[in-house]
Amino acid sequence: MSKVYEVLTTLKTQLEADDFVNTVSQGSIDDIDNIKQTMFPLSHIMINQATIEGSVWRYSITIFCMDIVDKSPISTTDEFVGNDNEMDVLNTQLAVFNRVHEVLVRGANAGTFQMDGNPTCEPFTERFENYLAGWACTFDLLIPNDMSKC
Repeated sequence: MSKVYEVLTTLKTQLEADDFVNTVSQGSIDDIDNIKQTMFPLSHIMINQATIEGSVWRYSITIFCMDIVDKSPISTTDEFVGNDNEMDVLNTQLAVFNRVHEVLVRGANAGTFQMDGNPTCEPFTERFENYLAGWACTFDLLIPNDMSKC
């Protein structure tokens, strides 16, 4: 059984192909940017859990799509936009997940990996040590359980 590898490889391949992703990592949320040498923007894949549901596996997955927010030293009076690129980061990183979503729903693996329900995407700002902003997008994938009874 190699389903975990298939899921991670499929997601990694799609994320690496995106113009707004420089680094793809996986593992616990504590593993995000631990080595402090990450080339941002970063996408981090985390498998939350896997559940056997008869003839399928249900994987709950979160993809964190993030980038460093650049703050300008020049003050601004525009309180809506501010003096940083936080809105740009939120916009581009949500588009990264949207492209992953489209590949899972309509791409080559659409028959193998079936997204169940609607993904939820939660924005974050200043979540990690660096001034990072982005999205934590959580979704369920259904994958055939091809394990034999023997």
